[in-house]
Amino acid sequence: MSENEHDFEDLRAYRLDPDDEARMLVDQHECTFIWANQEGWAVGVIMAYVWRDGCFWLTAAAGRARVRAVTRDPRVSVCVSSMGTPQGELKTVTYNGLCTVLDDADTKAWYYPALAAALIPGDETFQQGFARFLDSPDRVVLRVDPGQRIDYDGVKMVDATAAWIAEERSHTA
Repeated sequence: MSENEHDFEDLRAYRLDPDDEARMLVDQHECTFIWANQEGWAVGVIMAYVWRDGCFWLTAAAGRARVRAVTRDPRVSVCVSSMGTPQGELKTVTYNGLCTVLDDADTKAWYYPALAAALIPGDETFQQGFARFLDSPDRVVLRVDPGQRIDYDGVKMVDATAAWIAEERSHTA
């Protein structure tokens, strides 16, 4: 282990592997969606999403503050963690991106069933009912096209720390 390998100020050694990131984005269906309010403050809520075509897809009632905010300023952030997925915990990625509000029938036709299937696996009857419930006149779909990203794999950090501690113990024994 190099002298700086246990330096927790520089986290570049703990980057998320592209395959792990891709799997996490598909396996996870919950994110923190962050936008700026009228006063410029960052505001965020936990939302369900579907990852498709390299974008985050979410939904909300058109009258929600977040919809008005992204119509005013489309710059948002989306944060996803591996918590609750087969990958376990300690992995995360945050994207800055641009949000587009969509209200077209074609988008809603594929998105609502896709979200229902993601959130309610294995129960097609309930999925169909939930998709119909979502399809209300005042609901819109939010598409976030990701840009800059910040990623972190805490599993790598835990492993590196355990190796460093073991090495330190062997020098003091």
